[in-house]
Amino acid sequence: MNFNKTDQKKNLKSFKQAQGNNAFGKVQPQAPALEEAVLGALMLDKDALAIVIDILSPESFYVERHQHIYKAICKLFEDSNPVDLLTVTEELRKMGKLEAVGGPYQLVELTNRVASSANVEYHARIISQKFIQRELIRVSTETINEAYEDTADVFDLLDKAEQGLFGITEQNLSRGSMGMSTLVNMAIKQFEELSEKEDGLTGVPSGFTALDRVTSGWQPSDLVIVAARPGMGKTSFTLAVAKNAAAQFSSGVAFFSLEMSSVQLVNRIISMQTQISSEKLRKGQLEDYEWQQLYAQVDQLGKMPIFIDDTPGISIFELRAKCRRLKMQHDIQLVIIDYLQLMTAGGGDKNGNREQEISTISRGLKALAKELNVPVIALSQLSRAVETRGGSKRPMLSDLRESGAIEQDADIVTFIYRPEYYDILEDEEGNSLQNIGEIIIAKHRNGSLETVRLRWDGQYALFSNLEDQDFNGLQQAGGNFQLPSNLGGEPSPLSSKMNNDNGSIDDIPF
Repeated sequence: MNFNKTDQKKNLKSFKQAQGNNAFGKVQPQAPALEEAVLGALMLDKDALAIVIDILSPESFYVERHQHIYKAICKLFEDSNPVDLLTVTEELRKMGKLEAVGGPYQLVELTNRVASSANVEYHARIISQKFIQRELIRVSTETINEAYEDTADVFDLLDKAEQGLFGITEQNLSRGSMGMSTLVNMAIKQFEELSEKEDGLTGVPSGFTALDRVTSGWQPSDLVIVAARPGMGKTSFTLAVAKNAAAQFSSGVAFFSLEMSSVQLVNRIISMQTQISSEKLRKGQLEDYEWQQLYAQVDQLGKMPIFIDDTPGISIFELRAKCRRLKMQHDIQLVIIDYLQLMTAGGGDKNGNREQEISTISRGLKALAKELNVPVIALSQLSRAVETRGGSKRPMLSDLRESGAIEQDADIVTFIYRPEYYDILEDEEGNSLQNIGEIIIAKHRNGSLETVRLRWDGQYALFSNLEDQDFNGLQQAGGNFQLPSNLGGEPSPLSSKMNNDNGSIDDIPF
């Protein structure tokens, strides 16, 4: 992000020079009397600075001489020196700003105008609010002026405006810390709520029972990386996750596709739900029973709370804005990005290398997960090093492409691996690996590292649970899921290979 305090100050100064004390015929929001009261309190009470230092920066003060005084106070604090009238006077003299602030007399006047520091925090928050108002006016005015320029690229202008607003938020709305008493009570309450859950799920379920055993569902505020080589089924896996979460558990899902169009993704979901091959759907060459099968699922498909955005090359700032809106409007519980390397960092900085840009995107996705308190699943490509290795070619964390920051920022890193892709048809014990996909959990910040096996059906690009007779919990949440015993075309409760919802349709004759 190229929005730092130095740039902020320069922009503020130039804005004042251009506009004077008025913007659109109105005086800018300011509170000089409160600024004087706060500065006087800081020089009277050594403990006052600890209260306001997280609230105010030098740029928060409207009057320029007040900015110089606060800078001197902060410098004394950083150097672990005492803060009082005499030390601030001496520090301003060293900085060459003593005369600029009105000399020692002006500092004495500041201390005379306040009786105590009792209300210093309240005064500081008002000053901060006035500063935020001025910054909003500055960013808005710059946007208006540039919008009138025909030479300005409208999309760069949008990104710059959003970046400016985002910078104001980041710098001024920090979250306070909480004491252990509050946090322990919150944790105990969470434990009590979890004890009432019979299925053990504490997050958004994936619909894959063995995987949910390990993760207890995708956890709020977690960044989950799903990585694989091209053709392994990254999109198919995350579409299955999205469909299961939406259809079985009524969790709203935002799916951002940077590679495939929204219609292509819907076609895949329809193929998964109906078990009609995507090739047939693409050509529209369906048998009569397949048309019946399709129409029987239309209402159910339409009710899934999945929201697909296929904006190409979306920036992290656009993504955050769209996710905030979806959270407010539809209370989404899961965000999926397909895939990370196709995103841009935004901000108009073309000089940084790709690794730095990926690092910015990765940090932004983790921040998004924490801000919305939802799991964010981001797909990622792997480097070609996997192909050049001998043996089983199972991916490793070092294979993550373009940046080690992905591994650092992620709470969970999973790899999709299908041995059959590399013509490995049997394991060391001679067991068949055909139609088997592995979800390798290579990093799990809050759990164990395991490998989960799923069934892969290439005809429908579909991952599904392997048969598991000992587990009856998770897949009961969405209805009565049973594998159809009659494959001869008789109606039966549908159990797609993604744990589809209950519905009576004709099964496909294999």
